Amino acid sequence: MKRKILITGASGIIGQAIMDGLRGIRKYEVLGADIEADEKKGIVPLDINDPVRLEELTKGVHTLLHIAWAEDDEDFLGKVLPVNVAGAYHVYEAARKNGVKRVIFASSNHATGYYKVGEDVEVTDPYRPDSFYGLSKCYIELLGRLYADKHNISSINMRIGNFPGDDRPHSERSAHIWISSRDMVQLAVRCIEADSSIKFLCLYGTSNNSGNYYDIGYLKQMIGYEPQDDASELLEDARRRKKKIKQDETSYQGGGYVDKRPS
Repeated sequence: MKRKILITGASGIIGQAIMDGLRGIRKYEVLGADIEADEKKGIVPLDINDPVRLEELTKGVHTLLHIAWAEDDEDFLGKVLPVNVAGAYHVYEAARKNGVKRVIFASSNHATGYYKVGEDVEVTDPYRPDSFYGLSKCYIELLGRLYADKHNISSINMRIGNFPGDDRPHSERSAHIWISSRDMVQLAVRCIEADSSIKFLCLYGTSNNSGNYYDIGYLKQMIGYEPQDDASELLEDARRRKKKIKQDETSYQGGGYVDKRPS
């Protein structure tokens, strides 16, 4: 029997890349959902704040990848709180009611963006969000912790670095946290297939980049993740071809998000 997978935010750059990759794996039955339906891409409509619709879509689902997200990271009260934070609550509640075994959340490196460049950051280190965006990611990671402990839902938080979707880093900073399309799909598969004994896990989602901000080597043994790509090689190739590389490195791992202020 095929394992049923539900992906929220399936029309976005990350969601669509993962959805397309998983649909190429025969043992998965993949359902994509987003705020607007797209029949050509096989994406059904879902308002993340509609608990009835979420309960309908999570019936029979084994693993839910929660990627849906409102992008306005500074409008905390108007958008982040009601859409992202409350939406995640509805996702976990629907998962609980329908016996979903695992929820994989698309978190972000901005949950720890206030650590300085050069500091060794482990996933077990305290949160240091660099923005309301990062703060909301922290909250939802903890929501997963609660549902893992209280309701036995395996919760995995992928702190995704930089995923532009076109398989090349666009700047100096992004090369430290970049992840390619094939590595993104591989990471999603490894999280889906991770042993059922893993009830809660946070990890940084990057490729095998030289100068990576984060040590991800342990993930090979833990979940079998072996990233294939290296952003530094692509940057070097771009330099040889005299392509313009954005110089955007800062003192903080969160980059420009540290300097953002609510408008």
